[in-house]
Amino acid sequence: MPETSVIIVGAGPAGLATAACLTTQSIPYILLEREDCYASLWKKKTYDRLHLHLAKQYTQLPYLNLPPSCPKYISKDEFVKYLDNYVAHFGIKPLYRNDVESAVFDHDAQRWRVVARNDMGDGNEEEEYIGRYLVVASGEASEAFCPEIQGLDGFHGKVMHTTEYKNGKEYKGKCVLVVGCGNSGMEIALDLANHGANTSIVVRSPVHILSRGMVWMGLFLLNHLPYKMVDKLMVMLSKIVYGDVTKYGFNRPTQGPFYLKVAHGKYPVIDVGTLRKIQSGDIQVLPAITSIRGNYILFEDGRSFIFDTIIFATGFTRSTNKWLQGDEYLLKEDGMPKHEFPNHWKGKNGLYCAGLARRGIYGLTLDAKNIAQDIQSHL
Repeated sequence: MPETSVIIVGAGPAGLATAACLTTQSIPYILLEREDCYASLWKKKTYDRLHLHLAKQYTQLPYLNLPPSCPKYISKDEFVKYLDNYVAHFGIKPLYRNDVESAVFDHDAQRWRVVARNDMGDGNEEEEYIGRYLVVASGEASEAFCPEIQGLDGFHGKVMHTTEYKNGKEYKGKCVLVVGCGNSGMEIALDLANHGANTSIVVRSPVHILSRGMVWMGLFLLNHLPYKMVDKLMVMLSKIVYGDVTKYGFNRPTQGPFYLKVAHGKYPVIDVGTLRKIQSGDIQVLPAITSIRGNYILFEDGRSFIFDTIIFATGFTRSTNKWLQGDEYLLKEDGMPKHEFPNHWKGKNGLYCAGLARRGIYGLTLDAKNIAQDIQSHL
């Protein structure tokens, strides 16, 4: 039963940042990762054309900046290369293929007992790890989510989640439906259209549509102005740039883009060209699906169309509630913090969470630094 000061669950950017911050404080840790590599979402489950939508000063981890040669908005490949350098720089060595099954605080020993199933070898054995502190760094995107739709099991075409999509080369000339109009859905729809697919996208909820420049300006203004003022300016700029989006099938939320991101984790859509494709008719906007019959998909407005492929851009769920036991203070049933930023990261009995601030990489950087400093103050 290996024992250490800190056990970190998850070797995504949040777990790596926490490990680096602990290293700078000379605090020993064990980093458990269920996949066979770190940052598996970035390395294995993202599409080729992905670029980070925030400027690079908001997308770097603690104590190691992105190279000056990187562009303002870096690509997925550039970010993965940066993570490779980050892991090497701080000597981070995750224990791979350790799928955590339970984490319980032992009040008598004042230690966390974490049981993980390890399938690195020929067998499939349980390992127990003991630590004074536990950091939940499994992130917002633990499990791919696909909604239940009547008739989906009988769909004759291909069904996939965005985590399986790479590029649109194989879909040229095919009818593809993207379900979900968040950033992934909108960008994948653009990629499909650029590769000659007959592309449609389901828009079910109101969304704010902003440009990268608007977001950059908004983040800068938030350092000086309240949310309400910045949100009003963003909505006004969006109306000037994109016009009346309702005629294309979109509705704007009544609350502002930055408020929704902070309060509910709902990100605005950062437009990189999809709206132009919608305006030109190259991408069709459709309402929610009511049912599926073979290759026919029926929609709320009564229309139906034949599709070859359905791609679900419907986000993720968290799996923390399946293995974390005895936590009644830090996380809710859905795996998100019970307390609002900036008091969301610290629980009781040495329990912490990193990467759940709903503020992207910038937020997880703050989490990692706070956690390491707090542990150091106790040690």
